[in-house]
Amino acid sequence: MPAFATSADGVPIAYEVDGPEGLAVVLVHGWCCDRTLWDAQIVPLSSDVLVARLDLAGHGQSGASRTDWSMAAFGADVSAVMSAANLADVILVGHSMGADVVLETARRAKGRVRGLVWVDQYNQLSTFMSEARVQERVAPFRTSFARTTRTFVQGMFSRTSDADLIERVAAHMASARESIALAALEATWNHGRAVPELLAEVSLPIVSINAGKPFIDMDSMNQHGVHVMPMQGVGHFPMLEKPAEFNACLARAVELICHGRNDA
Repeated sequence: MPAFATSADGVPIAYEVDGPEGLAVVLVHGWCCDRTLWDAQIVPLSSDVLVARLDLAGHGQSGASRTDWSMAAFGADVSAVMSAANLADVILVGHSMGADVVLETARRAKGRVRGLVWVDQYNQLSTFMSEARVQERVAPFRTSFARTTRTFVQGMFSRTSDADLIERVAAHMASARESIALAALEATWNHGRAVPELLAEVSLPIVSINAGKPFIDMDSMNQHGVHVMPMQGVGHFPMLEKPAEFNACLARAVELICHGRNDA
C-alpha cells in the first residue's frame, strides 16, 4: 500500500519508498502512465540506493481534484513526495512527460537535487512546437481520445517489441481520464519551448537515456549540457522493452551524476 503526500494544492499523491537511507532516486512516470511503469527497476536499484516512485496527480492512486495540469503543478507533486519522505539528496528520473516534470521539480527543490535523468523525451533541443502546432497535434485526441491514443502509443514501440506488451500499454494509456490527459498532453508539448532556459536555470548534470532511433541531434543536446546514452532496439518504453539493459544504463547515469559529470 502506498503512502500519501499532499501536493501544494492539497491533492493527495501516492508514493512508495524502498531501499537504504541516503542518496534517493525518484522515478517519475510519463503521460497517462503510473508508478507501476517502474516495477522492473525497484529491486535492482533499491539494493544500492533509496528508490521512490509516485503517481502524479490524476494518475494511478493519486487524487485528481485540481484544474491546473501544468508541468509546474506536476513538479509540485514530486517535490511534495520528496518533503514527505525526507529526501534531501536526490536524483530525479523522468520518462517522457516526466522529463519535463522533473525539470520543474528541480526549480522548486534547489539544493536537494543532484542531477536529472531523462528517459526518451527529447532527441534535440534546437526547435520546438509552436502553440498552433500543438493545437493541431492535440486535435485528433480531442475528437476520438481512446482510438487516437491507442494508435499513438502503438507507434511508440520498436518493430521487435512484444505484441502483448504493446497492447497492454496502449490499452492502459487509452483508458486514462480524458480531460486530464488532454490538458496534460497540451501542457507537455507546449513546455518544450521553455526547456533550454530552464536547463540554464537549474544548471544540473543531466543524462538522457534515448531510444537509438529516430535521429538524435547530439550537438544540440550537448550544447545544453545533456549527455545522451542511446539504447538500440527499443522504442519509447525501454524500461519495459529491455529492462535489464535499461537498468544498467540507469545505474551508469546515476554513477555519472554522482561523480559530478555527464561527459563520460
